[in-house]
Parts: sequence; structure tokens; C-alpha cells
Amino acid sequence: MTKIQTKTNEILDNAEIIIATGEPVEMPLKHTFTDGMYIREIFMPAGTLLTSRIHKTNHPFVVTRGKCIVYDGDQVITITAPYTGITQPGTRRLLYIEEDTNWITYHATKLTDVNEIENEILEQRNNDKLDRDLYDKFHKINTQNNTYIKNKEELK
Repeated sequence: MTKIQTKTNEILDNAEIIIATGEPVEMPLKHTFTDGMYIREIFMPAGTLLTSRIHKTNHPFVVTRGKCIVYDGDQVITITAPYTGITQPGTRRLLYIEEDTNWITYHATKLTDVNEIENEILEQRNNDKLDRDLYDKFHKINTQNNTYIKNKEELK
């Protein structure tokens, strides 16, 4: 891990402490599977402050709707849809969602189990500064309305 990544993680860990003092925000995920591809779409409502997980791989992302301010440890940028970018390995972001936003990532994989895919594409990191019960409550609310699409008929 580089010095920049270490400093970014420290900054974002502290931001998560502030975020965790607010009400949990529902940000449902839509998981779509095609031959050799996992597509992950998150809806983030306006006014939300959040951090991303740490990515292991480079992969494309597309913001199809909305506007957000993004800090990636190196710079602060405003992303307004439509926008396409590439996430680099080691990336972890802090996002402030100015307008309701849909963010889609694309991952090459033969796996179809979300937990297995997350182990493949995301680094495991626990923020020891967070209350574990509070984190689990946030996670449950955040993922309660996830959608899974695994066959061609469901895509129609």
C-alpha cells in the first residue's frame, strides 16, 4: 500500500465515523450477471455522504444519472452524468451526492455469487474506529432491497 493510499484510508476512516452518526441511507444495489461479466449498479440519493470499498482491479464505471463530488485520495472532482471512467486498483472514494445518482461498475468474472465476487474484486478492510453493531445496521438497511438478475429472461 502506498503512502497516499494509507493517508486516504485514514481520512476516509475518519469520515466514516461522521457518516455513521447519521441515519442509515438505503442505497439499493442491482446485481446483473452475463457471460463472463458482473454488473453492479448502485442508486445513491441526493444529500448522501458515503465512502466506497477499496477496489483490487481496474474496471470501467458509468454514472448514468446524477451529480456527485468525489474525493479519491488524490483530487476532488465533480462528476455529472453521463460520465464514464476507469477505477484503478487501490481506489477508495469519499462521495457527496448532490443529485440522485446511479453509478454502474463492470467486472470481468466467471463467478455468479456476489460474496465470492466481492472477495475477488474488493479488499477486505475493517474500520476499527466504527461501532461494529452500528456498521452492521447500516449495511443491512443499505442492502435490504438488492436485486439479482442472473438470466437472459430477467434482463428483458
